[in-house]
Amino acid sequence: MSEEQAIDQPALSPAQVEAYLQAHPDFFHQHEALLEHLSIPHPSGKAVSLISKQLEIFRSRHHELENQLTALIEIAKENDSTLSQMHELTLALMEAQTIDEVVINLDKVFKECFLTDYSSVRIIKNKAEAYADNVYVNLDDENLQHFMQELTANQPKCGRPTLAQAKFLFGDAAAEIKSCAIIPMVFTELEGLIAIGSKEDSRFHYSMGNLFLTQMSEVIGTRLIALLD
Repeated sequence: MSEEQAIDQPALSPAQVEAYLQAHPDFFHQHEALLEHLSIPHPSGKAVSLISKQLEIFRSRHHELENQLTALIEIAKENDSTLSQMHELTLALMEAQTIDEVVINLDKVFKECFLTDYSSVRIIKNKAEAYADNVYVNLDDENLQHFMQELTANQPKCGRPTLAQAKFLFGDAAAEIKSCAIIPMVFTELEGLIAIGSKEDSRFHYSMGNLFLTQMSEVIGTRLIALLD
């Protein structure tokens, strides 16, 4: 039947619907899903019948399952995105043959895949002044006092950095950093900091989980140790 024919066809009257249901008493046995959307009065007055209560419970559970399924789909999408980001990060690290290339590649991946604005790598090393690269920082550098909590706990920290932290990590762009992730690298062969900064307040919230950031520091740290050796 075409859409035009369906529109032209007169609507069934209540009497016709009643007659059809009387002639087909098993109709709802074959169309149980319709019961979920029907409102049927009962002669019990204000009292709720057992069938109505069961139907109410069924509808509630149905909506709960729909919400759970939606949440699972969103988690799966997020996991796929995270896996893709980690893959790109790993490739960028493998392609780097020097510490400078690691810093350059990381900055590119963070901006393109993680949609952040700034990044920073600081390697804590004895007699760092012997290296021309500003990636290295001396063990006794006073600026490291601002990161004692992260380095001591060896746990990433997300949120708004202090001005002192932002200046040390991002230099002239410090005033633009509204939120960042500070990720410590504390290994036997290497100690340092990785920072990812954003112009958005909500990009790195203090309530964010640390597992992905910790795994990131392990991957980056492993590559840096190989290049330092």
